[in-house]
Amino acid sequence: MRVLLFLATNIAVLVLAGITFNLLGFESILKNNGVDLDLQALLVWCALFGFGGSFISLLVSKWMAKRATGAQVIESPRNEAEQWLVATVERQAKAAGIGMPEVAVYDAAEPNAFATGASRNNALVAVSTGLLRSMSRSEVEAVLGHEIGHVANGDMVTLTLIQGVVNTFVMFFARVIGFFVDRVVLKNERGLGIGYWITTIVADIVLGLLASMIVAWFSRRREFRADIAGADLAGKQNMIAALQRLKGGMDQPGELPDSIAAFGISSGMRGGLQALFRSHPPLDDRIEALMQR
Repeated sequence: MRVLLFLATNIAVLVLAGITFNLLGFESILKNNGVDLDLQALLVWCALFGFGGSFISLLVSKWMAKRATGAQVIESPRNEAEQWLVATVERQAKAAGIGMPEVAVYDAAEPNAFATGASRNNALVAVSTGLLRSMSRSEVEAVLGHEIGHVANGDMVTLTLIQGVVNTFVMFFARVIGFFVDRVVLKNERGLGIGYWITTIVADIVLGLLASMIVAWFSRRREFRADIAGADLAGKQNMIAALQRLKGGMDQPGELPDSIAAFGISSGMRGGLQALFRSHPPLDDRIEALMQR
């Protein structure tokens, strides 16, 4: 249903873009200036590349996460701590109605954890050694519940679809702007000139930054839902305690590689304009939301 909904949304926006261009007379302007740009074909081409890249990233997300962090999957628990970790994830996965994820530990002094994977039944949940050392088991259980919440909510797929939509329109509008500048403003009549290439690159960068803000906003909304899942699976007070532990009483939460940062328990604190690109809300806001629940 989630996939169908986002595909329907994408098609609706494509249709809306086409209607808008027709109403504004944009296609007529292009034709009057000798621009043979097929907007419908361009939309389809951008959608194929925009969604294609996002879905390829999703399919290889577990492999990339393991490579990026050096996470070691627990195939057979070697000690009581690993037995507890696997058993806790298994219990929470059953409670959340998802398949058993792979459980992994990666070596990092900073406390963090993440979940990734192509689907609810093909996921990976990993925690850092720093998190295991610095938190109590009840707090670690809450963090695991938070990550299981990401998996159960289908956040990896949802964010991939959102990224695919914004990728499509960044590529599309950047190239439309490039064609307009090259053929209408600069009056180039010999194929694609330097005006097209420079304008497209600049538009890709500017529109890409705006698109990143949209994706980050969706990511921040997801964190509140994952916190609720952690509270339901491990107890509200344990989830609050885990967030408070991240907020104070220890070093700055560890940074994850960009490819999986959105699915960590915390991505660190950033202020100012960078807050618009942050994948996680401030810890104070998350704690307050749970306290009011």
